[in-house]
Amino acid sequence: MPSAHWLDLPLGQAENPCVQRLIIFLLALGQALSLQAAKQPNIVIIMADDMGFSDIGCYGSEIKTPVLDKLAANGLRFTQFYNTSRCCPTRASLLTGMYQHQAGIGLMTGDNNLPGYRGELGRDVVTIAEALGTGGYRRYMSGKWHVTKHTRPQGPKDNWPLQRGFEKFYGTIIGAGSFFDPATLCRGNQFITPENDEEYQPKTYYYTDAISDNAVTFLQEHAKETPDKPVFLYVSYTTAHWPMHALPDDIARYKGVYDGGFQEVRAKRFARLKELGLIRKDLKLSPQSDDWEKAPHKEWDIRNMEVYAAMVDNMDRGIGRIVAEFKRQGTLDNTLIMYLQDNGACAEGFGRYSQKPYRTDYKPLGRDGFQTKIWPPMQTRDGRPVKNGPDAMAGPEDTFTGVGRGWANVSNTPFREYKHFAHEGGISSPFIVSWPNGIDSKNNGRIERQPGHLIDLMSTCLDAAGVKHPRQFGEHKIQPVEGMSLLPAFRGGKLVRKDALYFDHHLNGAVRDGKWKLVRYGDSGRNAKLHPWQLYDMEIDRSEQNDLAKKHPDKVKALAEKWEKWAVRARVKPWPWKVD
Repeated sequence: MPSAHWLDLPLGQAENPCVQRLIIFLLALGQALSLQAAKQPNIVIIMADDMGFSDIGCYGSEIKTPVLDKLAANGLRFTQFYNTSRCCPTRASLLTGMYQHQAGIGLMTGDNNLPGYRGELGRDVVTIAEALGTGGYRRYMSGKWHVTKHTRPQGPKDNWPLQRGFEKFYGTIIGAGSFFDPATLCRGNQFITPENDEEYQPKTYYYTDAISDNAVTFLQEHAKETPDKPVFLYVSYTTAHWPMHALPDDIARYKGVYDGGFQEVRAKRFARLKELGLIRKDLKLSPQSDDWEKAPHKEWDIRNMEVYAAMVDNMDRGIGRIVAEFKRQGTLDNTLIMYLQDNGACAEGFGRYSQKPYRTDYKPLGRDGFQTKIWPPMQTRDGRPVKNGPDAMAGPEDTFTGVGRGWANVSNTPFREYKHFAHEGGISSPFIVSWPNGIDSKNNGRIERQPGHLIDLMSTCLDAAGVKHPRQFGEHKIQPVEGMSLLPAFRGGKLVRKDALYFDHHLNGAVRDGKWKLVRYGDSGRNAKLHPWQLYDMEIDRSEQNDLAKKHPDKVKALAEKWEKWAVRARVKPWPWKVD
């Protein structure tokens, strides 16, 4: 920091008044910067994948998540926090503080040659890592990236983590794959395999553990390299995305828990959500998607959910190791930790149907061979075919299945619909905030009922860090950030939004404005179609059971007009398909 010694000109010996004033100014600036650095918190964003609103303990689940439960007990839980309903759009929105179309990823990572649908993070947005880098933060990432169309070892890599603000990265560039042999596994900018990674060789490789362990390693290295600087850590798990892969001991912890089937588990979660105060006592439960008595492969479906729970359990313990490292370093009190999920639970049918006959001519990949695909079932590293469907009990590396719609309906209790949709089951996420130095202890365990959104995370991080959102970054002019800081809510204050919250994915659209939510289904593709708008009162009907569109046509018209204006402004339109 600036000082008289640093200037090599003692203040008392400086005869020129202008020089004296300059020295005083520099000393004051140095002290101010030093105080700012001391106050800057570490910032951690932890995101899970394809999990529902009620899948962790403090949101009503039977799954054991004591670490997340403790963070919530010593911090806050939001009841109305929203994502984009899909993996890569959520990541684009989270990282940039923009709606996903503004960031360039309105759909997935394919390029539709339209501004909102390039399948690639734009250069007219900055990531949280890039922005915090201007404020003295060290930036590390462990886990799933999934915001670029360029996923081959040779690149191009200009939208990989190290090129978008992170200094260290361990994880996968694509969105899914085996937990025992992840496709596109990277350290920094280099593709690696679990066998040839010289920096991480556990006794048993499991990707969720690897994400947790490498995040801890980054923190340990930070303590040795730059302990005086604040940390931004982004931990992006693939738990509990298909395939259902888990370690045997973790699966055993849930033996028998799901024998009662869909309705029984869902009813218990619904009751716990009410007991916890996360939903209204008089809220109606959305319809059951599947009848357990008609499930044709009960033992297989039970096993799928046992594995799902084991995956979440393992992730929670990994988060515990990350939290413990901050505590070991003595910095936990000044660490802002935020936990959320990228979309609602997944009802997709991946891996739920047999692909017999299986190939028998696979050859071992060897130490350096890469997995080349994530679906349909590939091979194990030692050359066995990966099996799927009811004849393959989930868990081991040579199986591949999704948890299924029946259990996804349970995960999204009490809401309707799933990942992909703009109804509450698709866009609602737990949001846990822990920050001992930033949240008054009298607020510990408080439930926050004001809506929040992914677009708010950029502003929240920059507000906490005392860093401004850049108007220019390098040679590029940057769009103004969309979201708002949630810090007032952390402190018990009111959030005053300038606009409503908006949603669109594959023509599934919505607008949330105060207590009102306008939402519709959309069919994208060759026969693209928009369905009529539905209107719900979110204060009394978050499970979206009583459509008020016919009762309040003027409200429907007004909200639909707002959505249309936003869609043009936010690059949702023009769409990459023709809509009837």
